[in-house]
Amino acid sequence: MPPFRAVQVQKLSKDFRAATKIVNIPELPTAGPSNIIVKNHFLGINSTDVNLTNGMYHDKLPFIAGVEGAGIVTEVGEGVTAVKKGDAIMYQAFNAYAEYAEVPASAAIKVPKLSANVLPVAVGGVSASICLEYLGEMKSNETVFVTAAAGGTGQFVVQLAKLAGNHVIGTTSTDEKAEALKKLGCDRIINYNKENVSEVLKAEYPNGVDIVFESVGGEMFRAAVDNIAVHGRIIKIGFISRVLESKTKEDAPQPTPLLSWEANEKILMKSASIRGFFMYHFEEHPGVDPTEYKGLESIPDAIDRMFARENMGKLIIKLE
Repeated sequence: MPPFRAVQVQKLSKDFRAATKIVNIPELPTAGPSNIIVKNHFLGINSTDVNLTNGMYHDKLPFIAGVEGAGIVTEVGEGVTAVKKGDAIMYQAFNAYAEYAEVPASAAIKVPKLSANVLPVAVGGVSASICLEYLGEMKSNETVFVTAAAGGTGQFVVQLAKLAGNHVIGTTSTDEKAEALKKLGCDRIINYNKENVSEVLKAEYPNGVDIVFESVGGEMFRAAVDNIAVHGRIIKIGFISRVLESKTKEDAPQPTPLLSWEANEKILMKSASIRGFFMYHFEEHPGVDPTEYKGLESIPDAIDRMFARENMGKLIIKLE
């Protein structure tokens, strides 16, 4: 069997470049029972990639990086009936950053046509829907505040909230991203490099915001707590600002209390709630960034772009 290449995690670090190396695997994997082999054509970049390389999910080295891909099924294992050889699929599973991946058949979602556009739906679209409808208990005529609104998931949140008949506020970092959000129907766009988010919310939304989709942390999370409405729901899906603070465990800042007494009091006095979202507990207009990345070698560059907050939509790696 021919060899194939994979991005292997060889040491634990939040610095993806330092943690990984492209290696040659001497033989293609064989599909075990209930599994399939996928020849990857596209790989999805996610902020959790650095949590994976830092040992959050498992720390037995070495292992293959990545959690999301799309490609063609080349082999099916015993007991697999839902997909067959030749099917185009997308999936979420560990060990994705490779030319070939062994994937649980239960993780495969068949798609009519293989393209980069299927990957934003796999994580971003599904996450947005669950967060708003299930965790956020979204209704119509509410005010929805979306941090990192131009990101891969944020774009879906904006569109779904608008489709439900809500007023949507989105934060972003550049005028270019603001224009993109305007086209998606975002009602109030806050460029946090030009305006103070908390001050804008206090001045323009004195009754607070009903739903917050919060993926940044730090000052954005404080702004959410300070401006939550009575019975408001803060949906916490990430903390990219925390990842930006340090690249390794060694230089990470000292832990601070999750919520200050002041923040606890604000949540309590508004009868509000903070609800966490972790995709693996919810197994029950495409947002692809226009920047082209090709080959396994480009993965670190794409991850750097994501943490520099330069992307508009989902970052995709094309393997073929």
